[in-house]
Amino acid sequence: MGEVLLEVKGMCKNYGIITALKNVDLKICRGEVHGLVGENGSGKSTITSIAAGMQPKTSGEMFFKGQPWNPSSMIEAQHNGISMILQEANTIGGCTVAENIFAGKEDEYSRFGIVDKKRMNRDADVVLDKFGIKHMRGKDPIDKFGFEDRKLVEIARAVTDETEILVVDETTTALSLEGREILYKIVDDLVAKDKAVIFISHDMDEILEKCTILTVLRDGEIRGCITSQEIKDANAVGTIRQLMVGRDIGDKMYRSDFDPSCDKEVVLEFKNVSGPNVIDFSLELHKGEIVGLGGLSGCGMHEVGRMAFGMEEVDKGHVKAHGLEVLSAKDAVAKKIGYISKNRDTEAVILQGPIEDNIVLPSLGDLTTASFLSPKKKKNMSDEQIKLLEIKCQNGKQWVSTLSGGNKQKVSFAKWIAKGSEIIIMDCPTRGVDIGVKQAMYELIMQMKKDGKAILMISEEMAEIIGMADRLIVMKDSKIAKEFTRNKDLSETDVIEYMI
Repeated sequence: MGEVLLEVKGMCKNYGIITALKNVDLKICRGEVHGLVGENGSGKSTITSIAAGMQPKTSGEMFFKGQPWNPSSMIEAQHNGISMILQEANTIGGCTVAENIFAGKEDEYSRFGIVDKKRMNRDADVVLDKFGIKHMRGKDPIDKFGFEDRKLVEIARAVTDETEILVVDETTTALSLEGREILYKIVDDLVAKDKAVIFISHDMDEILEKCTILTVLRDGEIRGCITSQEIKDANAVGTIRQLMVGRDIGDKMYRSDFDPSCDKEVVLEFKNVSGPNVIDFSLELHKGEIVGLGGLSGCGMHEVGRMAFGMEEVDKGHVKAHGLEVLSAKDAVAKKIGYISKNRDTEAVILQGPIEDNIVLPSLGDLTTASFLSPKKKKNMSDEQIKLLEIKCQNGKQWVSTLSGGNKQKVSFAKWIAKGSEIIIMDCPTRGVDIGVKQAMYELIMQMKKDGKAILMISEEMAEIIGMADRLIVMKDSKIAKEFTRNKDLSETDVIEYMI
């Protein structure tokens, strides 16, 4: 064990009557990749966000490099050596890449109140090149880039020469394959320099491969530690899962059947569709069918989902639901289409609003009589979904911003279930959720299939779409590269061959 960089003693955090952390003790040492694992809402992000200056603790002590530590902001924390890459989008729209990288450091480029943007752009290019990010330049507007590229900008902003501890909070799920390799190299370089990384992830394979020590949390308390030697043990995954959830949840994750049958009725059709990053895409989705759509970042799969919901313009061809053209997002909702966006905090939920309002939003017209919205019907609909999906909250009045990532994702599912949507577009539906929630979501998706729902599942996790889809469509260079039908012999190797 190296020198202790960060020490947490007796940390507690309360949100009103909700206790997020209970007397947590934690040490982060030099030269280690310290994994924090646990179910959604277990307290992982709460600990690190307090250490990184995002929010204050309720009680307890922190020490950084042997001195009392109580940062008032993320800028102060980063300046002193603790940086955090957040799980959700954290770039500033309407600005350039350079302005995002140097946000909070504008004074370094200002003279007499005028910002030297040329120098800022040049310095941004140096930072981007340092991390091997060649396709973005400092002068580029941030809004021209997608979610994965924006996450790279956040990484470039977070990692500086002063960084002693880097917090990676569910970041890899938002990155392309290339982006993950960039981040992994940064992690390796920091460890080689005897610095430390706190790594939060729900990907067990990633955790076991990258981390040198693990701390497991459940319900705001530390339930155990897994040493570097124990990580290599064949039973490590089972031990970690049991500590996380307090019970043995077994190995069953995906569907156990290999029956790809579905109804003959076509409910969603793409006919020779071309649009942003999509060329001549054709697909028929049937009632009671799960179609998986996969590929590398930039292949066009996310845009297909957005076109299905009327959020992306179709240049050529047609997108039809129940035989009728999808004209807009509003029209898609009317045609019983639901859309769970990959960009959860900006497109799937309204963070600064109650759970109840989020759940009933698509159904307001159904709950309104003569321009009067029934509070009772609204509450009943919300309460029913909270119970059905086991959303961890005080009640429907609690704001979505206070929920863990997995519970936010449950809210984004709940609003379309409540609406009775017959076609569900799911873009990375289990991104940033723990293994217990994943199992529950996969069971829910299978129940939707049995109920006759049609599901288009877009995912960057090959195991997920191989494990769940009746048909799997691989996209490459904006086109369909290959289609597979569900069978027990299909492997990730078979699929990846057509992605690269």
